[in-house]
Amino acid sequence: MPATAATLTAKAEKPAIDYPTSDGRPMGETDLHRGVMFSAIETLKMHYAGQQVYVSGNILLFYRPGNKRRHVSPDVLVVRDLEPRDRENYLLWEEGRAPNMVIEVTSQSTRDEDLEDKLEIYRDEIKVAEYFLFDPRAEYLNPRLQGHRLSRGRYVPIAPVDGRLPSKELGLHLEADGDQLRFYDPARRRWLPTQQEARLETLAALRQAEAEVERLRQELAALRQQK
Repeated sequence: MPATAATLTAKAEKPAIDYPTSDGRPMGETDLHRGVMFSAIETLKMHYAGQQVYVSGNILLFYRPGNKRRHVSPDVLVVRDLEPRDRENYLLWEEGRAPNMVIEVTSQSTRDEDLEDKLEIYRDEIKVAEYFLFDPRAEYLNPRLQGHRLSRGRYVPIAPVDGRLPSKELGLHLEADGDQLRFYDPARRRWLPTQQEARLETLAALRQAEAEVERLRQELAALRQQK
């Protein structure tokens, strides 16, 4: 039955739901857990810079339209083929894409939720293709880095390759380096630099360039003296 003008007006005037941007919970249990989360986010953002890949973390992801209570807050998430713009929250039905990969940095206060509630939500409700858990202190998970890949509606453990867990969704490998989480690019056979490492590499390259300029300046000065 065709919608009348009154029906369309009523729909247009219906107030939109104001989905919250915070659940009031702490971002991470300790400085270590927050540091691991931030490092992973920034490392992946640098890796995908200039591409249509959205990398974020600690953002409320709502997965049932109209229900403010149905949400999770992944520590790290990556969504391919999605505009990498800033978002207040992540409305699954509006974005139209589930995260390709999620990482939870587990701790004493989150371990049960990460291993049970969130796993079920990521698997059954959101359909996250790959779910990784990392325990920086190796207190609750053995091994401290674990991965699951969605297959026929079930999460199947990801088997390690050369001590690393391969992510098919990202084309990268994840590895626990002590209490830190690192990413390895098997195609380039190199570790992805952290933000701090990238800064040091940039600084080293700048100093090398300055040294080369000074060398050329001295050579030019020597040539002028010979004339």
